[in-house]
Amino acid sequence: MTYDYEWFKKQIYSITTIDLNSYKEKQMKRRIDTLINKYGVDGYESFVALIKKDKEVLNAFVAYLTINVSEFFRNKEQWDLMDKNMVPELMKRFGNKLKIWSAACSTGDEPYTIVMLLSRHMPLSQISVLATDIDLTAIAKAKNGVYEAKEILNVPEDLKKKYFTKEGEAFKIAPEIKRCVNFKKADLLRDPYPMDYHLIVCRNVMIYFTEEAKDDIYRKFFRALAPSGLLFIGSTEQIINYKEIGFERANSFYYERPKISLPK
Repeated sequence: MTYDYEWFKKQIYSITTIDLNSYKEKQMKRRIDTLINKYGVDGYESFVALIKKDKEVLNAFVAYLTINVSEFFRNKEQWDLMDKNMVPELMKRFGNKLKIWSAACSTGDEPYTIVMLLSRHMPLSQISVLATDIDLTAIAKAKNGVYEAKEILNVPEDLKKKYFTKEGEAFKIAPEIKRCVNFKKADLLRDPYPMDYHLIVCRNVMIYFTEEAKDDIYRKFFRALAPSGLLFIGSTEQIINYKEIGFERANSFYYERPKISLPK
């Protein structure tokens, strides 16, 4: 038998249900080869055997695979736009009980950013954010809510003072912020999407997927939004065929599902 990358992808799917066919191959293969070398094993067959018997290596592999790079208020000018324009508009359309989903939430920086930003517009008791990610290690860190100084660098001073407590060299987020977020494991490529959301935030993850996978995910996001709802994407991303899907462009990184829409 040839233990090549095609064989490896099938093995990884059977072990983790992560479909590597949906990730850009050249980029992902390079990352995986680097990790295999790091563990000092000889090729794909040996690495599959290793992750089958060692859960810590398996968890580290999934964390490495899902590329958890995140920070609070990443690309701050886009969050400023949300604060000044998008949130007031969404409240005008849907009231104070906004349904918000942070998809591919990584280590929690993004959903906690959303909660803190919304706290300027409404009481915390009215804020609820669904946050999903494929990586249970990232979700565990998110639930713990402890971050390095560099991760919270962009948090506005008033929010930093109000919602973070210094613990040694790290910073712990306030329990009242944590209570506003419901973390769940979910795979954007294969799990059912929640429906009728007023705001979906999915940033800086689509760049790792193939064009076919991206198209499928954006169409699912469109269906998951309530009419007049918004999708907020990352600064390195764009939806080339947004009109074909049914979106209208509200801003460079915000796409709206129209009130009356006939997606193709």
